[in-house]
Amino acid sequence: MLNGKRIAVVMPAYNAEKTLPATVQELPAIVDIRILVDDFSADRTVEVARELGLVHFVHDRNYGYGRNQQTCYREALAEDADVIIMVHPDYQYTPLLVTAMASMVAYGIYDVVLGSRIIGGQALRGGMPLYKYVFNRFLTAFENLFLRIKVSEYHTGYRAFSREVLTTLPLLENSDDFVFDNQMLAQCAFFGFKIGEVSCPTKYFPDASSINFRRSVKYGLGVLATTLQFALQKWGLAKFSIFNASGRKLEPGVADYYARGAVEAGVRS
Repeated sequence: MLNGKRIAVVMPAYNAEKTLPATVQELPAIVDIRILVDDFSADRTVEVARELGLVHFVHDRNYGYGRNQQTCYREALAEDADVIIMVHPDYQYTPLLVTAMASMVAYGIYDVVLGSRIIGGQALRGGMPLYKYVFNRFLTAFENLFLRIKVSEYHTGYRAFSREVLTTLPLLENSDDFVFDNQMLAQCAFFGFKIGEVSCPTKYFPDASSINFRRSVKYGLGVLATTLQFALQKWGLAKFSIFNASGRKLEPGVADYYARGAVEAGVRS
């Protein structure tokens, strides 16, 4: 715990058996609960999670990265977590920064903390493909202009949130795909949460997950659309469900998407 706050790390997983042990090994002792959600992997991710003693949940089919995060956050809230940090189990981001990120939230300095690959100029040195770096810089500049905040990147998967953030945002209105990440940060900006950053080195290697060029383009178009929706709603010209304070929110331990045919199996080791 930190400052009397219960700390949870959530790991949205898909085919992460090779990198999961190294990720878990670096998680600091301050973490009270470690949760992995497997999005119907084809490898031994679930077996490895069990061997490592993780609380883990398994989707009955591949629902997508955004839906995976919904389950992660829902189960962390059900475990009474006050600070929730998302760590990708592909070992691309070092878990050693969990303490720093959690502290910034636990002590009320920020509501949201991002692990930025851009601060410190380490993205390209860490192996980020040039086209992804260029996309990252362009999209971030575009978003900073319209969202009226200033962060070094919106596209990192390393994030810490307060419980209040996760219970306030209408996360069930978001996409099941990768653009969920961006919609979530746009919602944080829209609802006035404080966003901070820490510098985070990153590693690109064969076993690290990464979306291809086609999906990167799709993600980029989704980012542009989300940003324009934010601006239009702020200007009073349109209304969108992802920025509706009365939109569908997470209920701790209750899988909203049962009604859409999903089956979730919760396994606590």
